[in-house]
This record gives sequence, structure tokens and C-alpha cells, in this order.
Amino acid sequence: MDDPADPVTIVFRIPGKWSKPKELVEALLPGCRLTPNTLFLPDNTTVDFGLRQPDNQFSKIFRSTCRNEPEPDELATVDGYKANVILSGPGGTLQSAHKMMEAAAAIVKAGGAGVFNDNSGLAHGGRNWLAMTEDGSPDALSFAFVSIVRGRTEVYTTGMHVLGLRDIVMKRTDVEVKGFDIIDVIRYLAAGEKPVEDGHIIADLDGPRFQVFKLESPNELAGSPMHNPFGRLELVSLGDVAEKN
Repeated sequence: MDDPADPVTIVFRIPGKWSKPKELVEALLPGCRLTPNTLFLPDNTTVDFGLRQPDNQFSKIFRSTCRNEPEPDELATVDGYKANVILSGPGGTLQSAHKMMEAAAAIVKAGGAGVFNDNSGLAHGGRNWLAMTEDGSPDALSFAFVSIVRGRTEVYTTGMHVLGLRDIVMKRTDVEVKGFDIIDVIRYLAAGEKPVEDGHIIADLDGPRFQVFKLESPNELAGSPMHNPFGRLELVSLGDVAEKN
């Protein structure tokens, strides 16, 4: 694993219908404790805590960024939420990411409708979040945290830094025309079986092969939760590499 230039902080927003902090405190399961600034898990793990008043944008953003459709009652809570719980804590490894999932799950069990992740701009309904947290596998964590974005000419990920990994970027035509599955690369990297270094070859058994090049993260993301301090992995088809040479 590369050493990050900056520490990774995971940030969640969890909407619910708690009118007062006392309602949330009373709804927490036994073993969890809450102070004005800190959530304590049963194992004494601490996570930074805050409450934010509702606005007229968040519910629309949550709905539009869900990977899977939440349950109707969860969406109803999002639409009428009265407070957003803000959780933040360390990331950068599978273990730390899963611990933050457990912290968010504690709030979901106390009435949270779902979880929005500022690190990737991805949202999940509460029941889906609890299932992924219970699973806890690399596949579940990558599904929870990593978003795939289709730009005009590129397909790229956001959120891989939460797991301690570089984001992936490749040409859109390699995915949509040549049929290379970027999800398989995400799952391979999250499993952490073998490190992928600069110059490595990644091959699809039934399709194209790519050479890996390490890049820095885009400057426009610096200072935001989406900034990946580990950088990026650009996957370039061997045909394109040959043309450049």
C-alpha cells in the first residue's frame, strides 16, 4: 500500500426524524453512548459526532445518488427528515472503513433512514447499509464506498481512498464499447491479494489488456472529502500504449 500524503477521513450524513438530540440518545441500542461531540460504540471506539438542521437540497441529493433503491419508508423519512447526523472518523484501511460502517449502522438502528458518504457522493438505504455492514467483506465495503462516474471521455472511481487504495481511471470507450468491466478491477484491488504497481498488466481473459500507470489525484478535488491522497491508477489499453510509442 502507498503511504498517503494526507490522512483519510470518512464523512457520513445520516438523515432521521429526531426532533431533539434526546430522541436520538434514547433510541440508541444498549452499549452505545452519545455526547455532544462523540459517539461511543460498545467496544469504546469513538467517532466524531454532530447534528445539522435540514435544508431543501439534501433529500434530492440522497435520492439521486442511491446505488440501490431504498425502501419506501426510508425514502419517506429522507423526504421529511428533521436532522442530519454527521459522523466523521479515520479511514484508509478496510478495517477502519468497516468500523465506520458499524458507527453509521448504530445510527441507522436508532432511526436513521440511510447513509450518504461524502467521500464518494454515494447513498444507501438503511437496510442495505445494515446488510453490507454485517457482511463486512471487501466486496461489500467496495460496494458501500466506491462510486463509478462516467465523464465525457473517461470512466473513473471515487471513494477508493477510504479503503486505502488508488482510484481507477480509464477511457470510456474501453468500458462501453470494448466491454471491459471496471467493477472487476475494483473488486480485485479491494480484495488486496496482490499489489498493482506502475507498469503492471491487467488482462480480461475474454477481452483487452491494459497497462497500469500511477497518477496524482486531480487538483480540483484537493481539500475535499473526495480527494484521494493515494492518487490514481490509469488503465491504458496496450493498443493505445503501442500507438504512443
